Formats: sequence, structure tokens, C-alpha cells
Amino acid sequence: MDVLTLSATVVAAIFDEVRATWPSEGCGVVTGPPAGVDGQAFVRFDNLADRLHAADSVAHPRDARTAYVMHPLQLQRLVDRVQGAGEALLAVVHSHPQHPSYLSATDRAAAAPFGPPTFPDAAQVVVSVYDAEVRDVKAWRWDGQDWQEVAISGLPELPGPPPGARPLGEV
Repeated sequence: MDVLTLSATVVAAIFDEVRATWPSEGCGVVTGPPAGVDGQAFVRFDNLADRLHAADSVAHPRDARTAYVMHPLQLQRLVDRVQGAGEALLAVVHSHPQHPSYLSATDRAAAAPFGPPTFPDAAQVVVSVYDAEVRDVKAWRWDGQDWQEVAISGLPELPGPPPGARPLGEV
């Protein structure tokens, strides 16, 4: 089974971000060398979902409590800079406040808005956060056909979602 390995520094930064943004979805990316954890970094992004929803709630029916949107040009510039330095976009990260970690239909569509994934080599990481407490983290990688769940190395022991936790009405 494929494994996504994250440094302790990156895990701490991700957890800090999703706790700080709760009850909204936090988001960002993990960059670094294609192999090993030395040099990994978590880069947070503002979640634009509230602004987009306020500007056009028909085109953007979800706000930041149930969606995330990273600025696409800022993301592409970061990816270009990282790749120019010989490194990679290792993961796209977002949280699910008050919901389990799962790759929803909305998450899949955001990762592949034009058919194939925009960043097929980057894992999709979803962090479950209940009452500002990180409860679970899961990751998926594109196998050329679909997203397959992969193990994550470097995480602390987590309690998992509370009993009765349910996805947001879609899977």
C-alpha cells in the first residue's frame, strides 16, 4: 500500500491551521522534496468560499463551513515556484468541520474540475475536526482511474470521529 509520509512539523502546522479556522474549513498544501520529509512545508491558503458565496450564492451555494476554495492563481504560482526548485506539490489539504474524513463528491470535483486531476501526483488529505479538536486524518492518491485511500505516516494517535458521525449528505 502506498504511504504518504508527513514530517512532525508539517502535521503540527496542519493541525494548528484547521483548529484556528474551525468551524470553517481550513486549507493549504504540503510541498517538499519528492522523497523524504526533510524540507517539507505546509503552506496555508485563505479559504475563499465565504467571499464567493456572498458574491453569488447560486454559483457558490456552500460557504466556508462546508467548502473550501483556494485562490487558483496563487496556488499555480506556488506550484511553479516549488517545481522550479526541484520540489513537488505533495498534498492538497482541507478540513471537514464537524464531519468525518472522507473524499466527498465535491472534493473529487474540486480536485479534477476538468476531468483528470489538476495535480494528479498530489495526495488529497482531509482532516476531521470536531469542536476544534482534530479527530482523524485520511489521504487519497490518484491511480490513473480513481482516488484510492493511502496510509499516512507521521500522525499522532487520534481518537477518530465521534460515534454517529456522518458525512455531509454526500459521499
